[in-house]
Amino acid sequence: MNLDLSKIKKIFFIGIGGIGISALAKFALAKGMEVSGINDEDTPDTIRPLQAHGVYVIFQKDVKGVFEVPEADLYVYSDAWLYRGPEIIESARKTGKPTLSYFEALGIFAKDYKVIAVAGTHGKTTTTAMIADMLIEMGMDPTVVVGSFMNKSLSNFRKGKSEYFIVEADEYNRHFLNFFPFVGLVTNVEADHLDCYKDLADIQKAFDKFLSQCEHTITEYSQYISKVPELAVPGEHNRMNAAATLAVADMLNIPQEVAQKSLSQFSGTARRLEKKGKTPEGAVIYDDYAHHPTEIRASLQALRELYPTQKITVLFQPHLYSRTKALFADFAKSFKDADRVLLLPIYFARENKDESVSSEKLVEAICLAGNDAKAMSDFETAEIYVKSLNLDAKDVFVTMGAGEAYKVADNVFKVS
Repeated sequence: MNLDLSKIKKIFFIGIGGIGISALAKFALAKGMEVSGINDEDTPDTIRPLQAHGVYVIFQKDVKGVFEVPEADLYVYSDAWLYRGPEIIESARKTGKPTLSYFEALGIFAKDYKVIAVAGTHGKTTTTAMIADMLIEMGMDPTVVVGSFMNKSLSNFRKGKSEYFIVEADEYNRHFLNFFPFVGLVTNVEADHLDCYKDLADIQKAFDKFLSQCEHTITEYSQYISKVPELAVPGEHNRMNAAATLAVADMLNIPQEVAQKSLSQFSGTARRLEKKGKTPEGAVIYDDYAHHPTEIRASLQALRELYPTQKITVLFQPHLYSRTKALFADFAKSFKDADRVLLLPIYFARENKDESVSSEKLVEAICLAGNDAKAMSDFETAEIYVKSLNLDAKDVFVTMGAGEAYKVADNVFKVS
């Protein structure tokens, strides 16, 4: 879509509390636009910083009767609101003004830049943040949008003054095809998002299309593994993310020693094997966004690398009925490095309930695969059970998933 951003003075964001869309709201503010939005709940990490800059946010619970969107030049919605508030998106469309998905809008914002787009089934967020730190170290002053909070800046957005824009390019629903990158990096390709792709071949076809839209591409970077410095973040998957970053360094003529220095100082991003701290009893608490079998295995291998003798307990919340069903056998075998597995009910986000798959059925399969596993009927039950474990210095506890499993640890443990 051709849209002249210079004519856009007001933007209304539907689902403004989302981790990606809130970054775009900050981007719009940085461009001098007037920003407002609606969200289903108060999400302090994303909404409060916007409110501090004068952004007016409406909460769904405060809406009485039929909600009509306020006047704006552009409406931008989160995909999740196609399910959470389709009537609000329809209200925006009825205004006759442009109404775009988050990635459609982000693609338009990106057109003024040399885009470095990080795509792939796994590793996008961490690699995007690694590349961002590297360009900052080099003095290249990039603009950055990432689907998490970068630990150094504690933000999901960075406004730079250069021509470079680093962005996490999501393959879900072919969103990454909204970009025409200067450099396109693909970290890996696996079967996922089978609610919008027919099969792996369909996914590969979409990635091929993404690469065809890139001026320069990076799809192979294993030769850089030997050049990866010692990292502060654990795991083979992070060493591969760092190798991909070194490949980008070569593409941009950044000296390897500058890239290696930056990588050696990289401290991670929120919810990517994030160490939350220790309990008074000495148990170590982590939170991780892993929601695909490959990601679960990688994160648990990294934890086992760090804690070879401790007992690792995982509280996992499966994300989507469709993903759980399509990758059921792989999920069952992905917890080998955990000593105890607890499952919350499936987080269904953007789809209807599917009675043919459940956390209880997945627990049975995990047990058959050789793990100690137990299903939790709800969050309150999980909190009571986790408290009863009396975890201490012999234990590592990790909440895992793209949903809200982390809330259990937040409610049960006091960490420092």
